[in-house]
Amino acid sequence: MATRAHIVGWGKYVPSRVLTNDDLSRMVDTSDEWIRTRTGISERRIAEDGETSASMAILASRQALHVAGVKASDLDLIIVATCTPDYLFPSTACLVQDSLGSPHAAAFDLAAGCSGFVYGLSSAASYISSGVYKSALIIGSETLSRIIDWADRTTCVLFGDGAGAVVLQAGNSNSGILSTALGSDGSGGDLLFMPAGGSREPASHRTVAEGKHYLRMRGREVFRFAVRAMPAATRLVLDEAGLTTKDLKLIVPHQANQRIIQASAKALGIPEDRIYSNLDRYGNTSAASVPIALCDAVAEGLLERDDVIVFVGFGAGLTWAAAAIRWSAPEAPAAATGWDQVRSRVNYGLAALRSLLRRIARWIAALFVRE
Repeated sequence: MATRAHIVGWGKYVPSRVLTNDDLSRMVDTSDEWIRTRTGISERRIAEDGETSASMAILASRQALHVAGVKASDLDLIIVATCTPDYLFPSTACLVQDSLGSPHAAAFDLAAGCSGFVYGLSSAASYISSGVYKSALIIGSETLSRIIDWADRTTCVLFGDGAGAVVLQAGNSNSGILSTALGSDGSGGDLLFMPAGGSREPASHRTVAEGKHYLRMRGREVFRFAVRAMPAATRLVLDEAGLTTKDLKLIVPHQANQRIIQASAKALGIPEDRIYSNLDRYGNTSAASVPIALCDAVAEGLLERDDVIVFVGFGAGLTWAAAAIRWSAPEAPAAATGWDQVRSRVNYGLAALRSLLRRIARWIAALFVRE
C-alpha cells in the first residue's frame, strides 16, 4: 500500500482585535451594506502591535502539534506560506523552527499568494510520499493589515490577519492526501502585487511617499480568474483521485469573496453549503484562509473519518492550487479555553526567551574566540 501524507493535527490563531464594517465606514467612504452585499464580509481580525506573521504562526503551530500529539522536536520539515513575512530573510519558517524547538527540521518560506498554503501542503505531501520525510508542519500566516492602504476602500475592506497550521505524518492507508494540482499564469502578475520593496524597486523615500509598499489589486480581473480557476482545479484533483463531485463532502476554499463561492458552487453543480465559508468573520486572510477555515469546519463537526474534501486556493502570481483528501484524522479534542490561550502565549514567551539566551551565549562565545 502506498505511503501517503495524513493530516493529524490542525490549529489556528486570529488576533483579538475585531474591525467591523461599521468601524471601516468611519475610516473610508463605505458602509456595512456596501461591503456585505459585494463581498460577504462582516468583520475581520487585525494584528496588535507586536503581533507578526511569525508570532501568529507559532501560536497556530503549537495548537496543531497539541492536536496531533506530536513533539516539535520530531518534525522533519516546516513550511510557512506567507506574502507578509517578518523579514525578507531569514525566512519566517526559520523563526518558527527556532521558537518551537525543532532542531532537525528543514525550514523555508513559500510565496504563492493566497494559494500558498495548498502549494505548501502539496510540496510536503510529495516529500512524505517519496519517503524523504515522515512528518511536516505546514503553516499559512499573514499580517495583511501592514501592507493595506487604509484610505483605499477597494482593498482595505477585504483583508484580515491570522494564521493556520496543519501537521502531516506518513501513513499507509487508502486515506490522506489523494492528489494535488498546482498551476500558475505569470501574465497576470500585475493584477495583484506590491510594487516596491524588492530588488526591482528598493525601498526609498520616494517609494514610501508614492504608496508603493501597499497591496494593489485589479479586483474585477482577479474575480474573473477566480471563478474559472476554483471549479477547474477542484474537478482536476477529484479526477486524478478517481472521484467526482458526487463523492465530495466539503470544499474548503480560499476565502476571498462570497460571490466567488456562489459562482463556483453553481459551476460545479453542488449545493452552496458544500463549500465552507467563514469569510464573514475573518475576511480574506490570504495563505492563512484555508487552514483557518479547516479548523472552523472541524470545530463545527462538519468532517468525519473517510469524508472526501478538497482544499482549493487562488491568488497572486497568478496561481491556483487544489488538494483532494480523504479525511483520516481523529476527532478534534475539546475546544481551546481562555487558559489554553494563556498557556500558549506563555509557552511562546518562554521559547522566545530561550532563543534570546542562545543568541547571547553565541555572542559571548564569539567574544572569547576573538580574544
